Amino acid sequence: MLDHLLHPHSIAVIGGSDDLNKPGGNLVHNLLSHGYQGELLIVNPKAAQVQGLRAYPSVKDLPIVPELALIVIPAAFVEQAVADLAALGTPAVIVMSAGFSEVNAAGKQAERRLAALAAEHEMLLLGPNCLGVSSATHAGLFAGLIPSMAPGGIDFLSGSGATIVFLAEPAVKRGLRFNSCLSVGNSALTGVEELLELFDAEHTDTSSPFKILYMEGIKQPGRFLQAARSLNQKGCTLAAIKGGTTGAGSRAAASHTGAMATNDTAVQALLQKAGIIRVQSRPELIDVAAVLVCAKGKLDGRRVAIVTDAGGPGVLLADELNRQGFEVPPFQASTREKLNKVLLPGASSANPVDSLPARNGRMIAQILEIIRSEEAETIDYILCVDGDSHLSDNWEVYQAILHEMEHGTIPVFPSFCTVVSSHEALEKFKQAGKCYFDDEVALARALGAVVNRPRLSQPTLDLPGFNRARIAELLAGKHGALSAGLTREVLQAAGMPFPGQVELAAPEELAAVPFAFPWVMKVSGPLHKTDVGGVRLNIHSLEEARQLWGELLQIPGATGCLVQQMVSGTEVLLGANREEGFCHLVAFGLGGIYTEALKDVHFALAPLSAQEADTVVQSLRALPLLKGVRGEPGMDFGVLQDLLLRLSLLVTHFPQFQEMDLNPVKGSGRELYVVDARVILDA
Repeated sequence: MLDHLLHPHSIAVIGGSDDLNKPGGNLVHNLLSHGYQGELLIVNPKAAQVQGLRAYPSVKDLPIVPELALIVIPAAFVEQAVADLAALGTPAVIVMSAGFSEVNAAGKQAERRLAALAAEHEMLLLGPNCLGVSSATHAGLFAGLIPSMAPGGIDFLSGSGATIVFLAEPAVKRGLRFNSCLSVGNSALTGVEELLELFDAEHTDTSSPFKILYMEGIKQPGRFLQAARSLNQKGCTLAAIKGGTTGAGSRAAASHTGAMATNDTAVQALLQKAGIIRVQSRPELIDVAAVLVCAKGKLDGRRVAIVTDAGGPGVLLADELNRQGFEVPPFQASTREKLNKVLLPGASSANPVDSLPARNGRMIAQILEIIRSEEAETIDYILCVDGDSHLSDNWEVYQAILHEMEHGTIPVFPSFCTVVSSHEALEKFKQAGKCYFDDEVALARALGAVVNRPRLSQPTLDLPGFNRARIAELLAGKHGALSAGLTREVLQAAGMPFPGQVELAAPEELAAVPFAFPWVMKVSGPLHKTDVGGVRLNIHSLEEARQLWGELLQIPGATGCLVQQMVSGTEVLLGANREEGFCHLVAFGLGGIYTEALKDVHFALAPLSAQEADTVVQSLRALPLLKGVRGEPGMDFGVLQDLLLRLSLLVTHFPQFQEMDLNPVKGSGRELYVVDARVILDA
């Protein structure tokens, strides 16, 4: 199906025109001027000929079944055109016409009819209200705006046609090439998710290994995740912008986890699990795409050599590389000795190499060759920063860098910072098929985004001591908020440890508590016990406990008291919340009374892998507190990860969990306990 969009043997333009100021005229002109080699058919009831081509009065009059149809007629006539194309057996249609769900309710209904019609005839439908598709085979409405279409470039899938245009122009200006650009518009039937599935199902050598995405909505997160992970496993690297993430709205959540989870939280967790590099702007997406193209498939190294003609930019670059987790290691003595024979007096042969503004092409070629031959085992990437000093021919310098990019064994990333005075040389550089960066710090950040990208891992679906049958028995027929006792039973069946605890209904039962002081007493009934003053700590006698019983039972909604063995140590939160369409988000963060105040909480999408659990724990800003500071004992990270995996198993195997808070989980070393927990099920 993807070939029908990207490599059609025949295209019908429904609404083709001689007027280049109309979409139909512009579209035909682009297809002709960019050399489309297939059969081009025009449908126009008012003209016998359009731009030198025969025109047919209707779809029914076409002499062949077009492989792809491009519709650029008023919205009122689109449905009939799609029906006629379906009757012919046309496999793919792009509706560029506007006037559908983006306009009003009637337009939305018309759009639904289009989708139903296409689905009924198993027709691939893109749009409506989109700018279509451009590829290395044919160029549609984008053609005049994306002149650099070439096999081996980037695939760009976008929910917005304008975003493709606005990104493509600065990208092409820097030499980045596109293999295909596809916009989905209103996504009546086919969105970015479905396009990813097509690329996954029809993954071939003609498909780029690099795909960039712009999305304003993810209607089917499960399909998106499956397709993205599958492409990732086949060697594709994906980067994305997700727009429209700040309007999560208010939540009526009963748990800390539910209250803090937002739509953007879910999106971030989804992209992380899919192995997708997330960026926030078009320039960042261009930078990441340029890194992918220049890296020659080497995406995991952390050792960098810097070659610059000015000290300041080299320092800025080295600083940002350090922040991104890279190393700029010193060269071997033999390397420096050879470099010193090439460099001018006063130049630096250390790493970074400062070749001074008087450098020339021959010198840069020798520097790069020396680094490649002497440091092949110690350097992963070479980053070149260069400007026009007017002391030598910049094109010769660029040629030396270009030669190393093409023939060297170490990937080279060029940052050319004088784009005005070096314009002619940069045009030659781009014509040679290479792209460049125009800011050294942005280059370092993009390289960091790629090397530090999320990695795929397989989820943990079982653990010793996780009694799935017992949990199912305990949850059978249960709805709403679970009692403290039942919550404890469920979590213990999942293998989670609790301190000594009893739930009491009368003060006379205090004398039979089976564990020693000190105690904690918590009111039973209210969910947020701390908020209503329902928690008392460090109780050291039965007399004190009886007095506090009376105080706690005065709290509205109180039904009794929970008495626990006192646990000391650091407090963390573990939680889960079901986000519509995304399954469950698992949360980990600083616990106790600081959970919502500091919001040092991180989320991942269940089911978790051991690697994902480790990443969530390690991402906490308060990580030093968990490790232990100023002589205080820390928490065993292996135990924390095990608890996260057990929580993940709970919500994966039992999707009726709506919200869950284990807050706090408290203790030190391996002695960590669930001190308080609340669980809410839905129907």
